[in-house]
Amino acid sequence: MLAFMLVCGTGVAQKSGKPAQEKAPPMRVNILNVCAPGEAEQKEIAAALARVPRGPSFGKDYEVTRGHTTGEDGTGSDWVRIRREFPRAMPLLAVQYSYSTDPNEVRETSVFYSREAKDVMQIALEDEVPPGAGAADILAANTPVSHIRIERYGKPSLVLARCPQADQSAFEPLFRTASELMEGYRARLNAKQVVPGELGRGAGGGRRPVQVKPMVRRGGSESK
Repeated sequence: MLAFMLVCGTGVAQKSGKPAQEKAPPMRVNILNVCAPGEAEQKEIAAALARVPRGPSFGKDYEVTRGHTTGEDGTGSDWVRIRREFPRAMPLLAVQYSYSTDPNEVRETSVFYSREAKDVMQIALEDEVPPGAGAADILAANTPVSHIRIERYGKPSLVLARCPQADQSAFEPLFRTASELMEGYRARLNAKQVVPGELGRGAGGGRRPVQVKPMVRRGGSESK
């Protein structure tokens, strides 16, 4: 009887146990070779860069913002962003240029947003330099691009980055094209004048931006 009860108890426990968990779907990991993308990836990067207009006319809408962001370690970064819209007839919607400086590095980024995100959604070009020089000097140096990223709809990103230890002579045309685009949009967005002026205003915005004339009250006195 005791054996029978144990067998019955085991059977009841098995029937009343929790159902087996469903198998989790397999995880897919995409490993990007950012130092040496394949030939197909190179062609796609080149095609994406070719979509960026070289001498665009912008719409009337624009945005200039500045700010300060404090990190978890207590250090912070000062940044300026400039955004301009492209005309509706162009495949790209807008370009956003950003300049960020912190105790470790100075970073420039230009992001081009697609109007119809069917294939390429964003094209991001980036460079970085060590801190130390002022914003005007860094911008005047036209630092070449060191990182290219193409965001695609429903597909892994395409990335090409500078790798000092690797032989990247085959990718020089892509870096050169990206650097020419960055230099051109620095000029078209007037970054060399806007960025130093905005950074110089500080948190309170007290200092007048570069090349902005003071307001003059009636009677000839300057408004401060």
